[in-house]
Amino acid sequence: MHSPTSRLMACVLFALSSLPTIAADLVVEVEGLRGTQGVVSVGLFDTAESFPQQVLTGLRTPADKPVVEVVFRNLQPGRYAVSAYQDENGNLQLDRGLFGIPKEPYGFSRDARGTAGPPEFRDARFDLGADGARIRVKLR
Repeated sequence: MHSPTSRLMACVLFALSSLPTIAADLVVEVEGLRGTQGVVSVGLFDTAESFPQQVLTGLRTPADKPVVEVVFRNLQPGRYAVSAYQDENGNLQLDRGLFGIPKEPYGFSRDARGTAGPPEFRDARFDLGADGARIRVKLR
């Protein structure tokens, strides 16, 4: 037989599980494309440890106009960073040349830049509120 306490806990858990979760959309505008070749890849990160190598989630869109847009839907409000690059040859990776320097256009949220590599998460991070956000990433 269930005790009154366990029934109360079950009711509380049920009530909490039926509350709507807060989810926001993030619109990322990417500018600075070099022509209309290939696709634009946009990666979303939520920790300094994963940035910029292990994306939380990623989206791709054709590089078919001067400014392209992707929308990350139903994100939990919090702190994020974004990276983007134009994959001009469609090989699904950021091509690099001598010393690992990118050969294709790339950029980060808040126009963050690193000195001898990618920027730090803290330089690219932004806060996503419950109302969502629109940010712009400039490729270089």
